[in-house]
Amino acid sequence: MRTTPCPSTFNTGLFTLFFAVFVSSSAFATNVLIETPLGDIKVELFDEETPFTVGNFLNYVATDLYVDSFIHRSEPNFVVQGGGFIFQDGVASDVLTGIPIPNEPGISNTRGTIAMAKQPGNPNSATSQWFINVADNSESLDDQNGGFTVFGEVIGDGMLVVDAINDLPLLTLFAPFERLPLIDYPGSGNILQENIVFTNISVLPDFVINAGLNDAWFNSATAGQGFFITVFPDRGEIFLAWFTYDTERPPESVQAILGAPGARWLTAFGEYENNTAVLEIELTQGGIFDAASPVPTQSNDGTITLEFSDCENGLVTYDIPSIDQQGEIPIERIALDNVARCEQLAAGE
Repeated sequence: MRTTPCPSTFNTGLFTLFFAVFVSSSAFATNVLIETPLGDIKVELFDEETPFTVGNFLNYVATDLYVDSFIHRSEPNFVVQGGGFIFQDGVASDVLTGIPIPNEPGISNTRGTIAMAKQPGNPNSATSQWFINVADNSESLDDQNGGFTVFGEVIGDGMLVVDAINDLPLLTLFAPFERLPLIDYPGSGNILQENIVFTNISVLPDFVINAGLNDAWFNSATAGQGFFITVFPDRGEIFLAWFTYDTERPPESVQAILGAPGARWLTAFGEYENNTAVLEIELTQGGIFDAASPVPTQSNDGTITLEFSDCENGLVTYDIPSIDQQGEIPIERIALDNVARCEQLAAGE
C-alpha cells in the first residue's frame, strides 16, 4: 500500500507551463473555496510563508486547469488527495502540469492542513497535486522526501466535508486509482459523473458576506437614509429594507434623493455570492396595517446591488426604472455591536 502522497508515475499531458509566481501584497491571506458534491471546503493559504507553492496553486486555479478535476485518492485517517486528474465523458485523464516548483517545507502536516504531493525521492517535484491531511501526519510527512510543503489550512467547518469524503466507500482500480472514493456507486459497472467527487476551486474575495452583517446601516451623506440588512446564510439570500426619515431635503449634491422629505420604505430580496448580492426590488403599495389580505406588491421594480469591502463598509448601487433613479450610496453601520461576530465569521471561525 502506498503511504506517501505522490502523483502517478505517468503523465500523458505533461507540458511546460510558464507562470508568474503569485506573491500577496495584502495583509490578508488568500482564501480559496473547494466545492465538492458533499459540501464546500474553505482554505486559507499561507501566502507569505510559502509564496512559490501558493503562486503555483493559484496559477492552476486561474488558468482553469483544475476544471473537472476530482478526488482520486482517499486514505482513511490519512489524506484526501486531488488536483492530478480530470474526469470528462466517463474518461479520466491527467491534469496538464507545468514546471515543478521548489520545495518549501517548515509548516507541520497536522490535521486540516493542505500540502503538495510530489514524486518519491525528489523534494522539488511538486506540480498540480495537493492533499489535505485528515489526521496529524507530522511524524510521517514533515521530514520524508525533504518534507511535504504545507501551504494552507482548512478553516470553518470544512473538515466535516473532508471527513465525509474520507468516509466514502473506496474502489480499487489500477494505479493511481487504488483508493478511489465514490458516491453511491453500486459496486460494479461504469463509473458515472455522479459517482465522482469533483472539486471546483475558486479564489474568494478578501471579504465574504456573512450573518455578522445583520444590522442597521446608514448613508452618512444624508443623515436621514438607512438600511436594515438581514443575511440568511443557510439559503444564501439577503433581505434589505431601505428607509428614509429625513425631515429636511438633503443638498442637491447628495445622491439618492428619492422624492420629498418624509418617511418612505423600499424593500429588496435576492441571492448573494462572495461579497456581492444582487436584489430585486419590491415596490409595496396599497397595504393596510394588520389587514387580512396580503399587501399588493409590484415586483421586479429595478435592482439593488450590495457590495461589502469589510465588516464595516459597503456600497449600495440601485436602478429603479419606475421613478427613473440610478446611483450608488456608500453605507456604514449605525452601531458596531455586531462587527466582532462578522469578523469571526469572515475568518471562518
